[in-house]
Amino acid sequence: MTSRLSLGQGPCKVVVKDTIDISGFPTCAGSAALADAPPAAAHAEVVERTLKAGYHIVGKANLHELAFGMTGINAWAGTPENPRYPSLIPGGSSSGSAAAVAAGVADIGIGTDTGGSIRVPAACCGVYGLKPTFGRLSRRGVMPAESSLDCVGPLACDLQVLMAFMAAIDPGFQLPKDSPRPVMGCIGVHAESAIWASIEGQLSRSGMARGDVALPLMAEAFEAAMVIINRETFRACETLLATGKVGADVEQRLKAAAAMTDAELKEAERVRRAFTAEVDAALERHDVLVLPTLPHFPMTAQDAFAGHQDLKISSLTRPFNLSGHPALSIPLEFQQALPVSVQLIGRLGDDAGVCRAALQLMGQVQSAGEEQQTGAKHATAH
Repeated sequence: MTSRLSLGQGPCKVVVKDTIDISGFPTCAGSAALADAPPAAAHAEVVERTLKAGYHIVGKANLHELAFGMTGINAWAGTPENPRYPSLIPGGSSSGSAAAVAAGVADIGIGTDTGGSIRVPAACCGVYGLKPTFGRLSRRGVMPAESSLDCVGPLACDLQVLMAFMAAIDPGFQLPKDSPRPVMGCIGVHAESAIWASIEGQLSRSGMARGDVALPLMAEAFEAAMVIINRETFRACETLLATGKVGADVEQRLKAAAAMTDAELKEAERVRRAFTAEVDAALERHDVLVLPTLPHFPMTAQDAFAGHQDLKISSLTRPFNLSGHPALSIPLEFQQALPVSVQLIGRLGDDAGVCRAALQLMGQVQSAGEEQQTGAKHATAH
């Protein structure tokens, strides 16, 4: 946590990533270059909605500096420890939001996700993390001010709690009633065999119908999303380089990002259109798509502190920032002391459908009457 505060009422506690404005507090984005930032003049819209819904904001959460890294390491503001897997990185960039939830400090962590920055730390820390459909939740008051990839979203240890929060801050988030069991489309991607074995076991236990899906443009979509995040983050943060206070890893990435060309950006936008169409077509044949959240297990914190980077850890999350589809990371049980998560991808705008499919996958589906009672209980427990 970067700062403690107490806003709103109710027992449900929320931490807010420090790229999101809270009135009266500076938004430092985990960077010494913004240490002297003035207090925010107004709440970000997601903060306004959270407080209006009766939640209790208890602090601002640390992150990978400037939300531009996947390990969650932060030499200036401090690195949140991974509560469930202490030897491993917490994941970035929403490391503090994931760690606070996993440690029980908060019921909800609000993060942002430009290339997996909610889902990767959720997977590393063994919690749920939702990247909503692009544009579903307002980014007013969120750094950077302009992004064609970034989404605000929640993390939680309990999927019902996460869903109740989404319903509380977004009236359009409503579970479909009595919907048929979804057909899962398993995307053929490369991931460690132990990760796929755990996912296959969960799919088999669920008894859900499934088919195989090929997304040939996945690798190109990852590279295209890298081009776009580099261009957009450089434009948002280039003035901070002159302070000399940006951490070495982020400074290196920003300087490299300056080399992105207009031609590369044009090609990335072409890939965005083609990959979005490819995902949409797969979702015409399947209700949700299934793949691992991470292609391999997270690196150790020791390796990250030694300067190692791992942008490829976002190879299975970042493409869906490019396409804008809703994506939910779900923690699974694993026989070894390592985190495994599965990711569900849904149709554009069908965030609630993705969450319901997750309930069915995890064997948590209730009857319609029980669902209404549970939703009401969570909605009034703030």
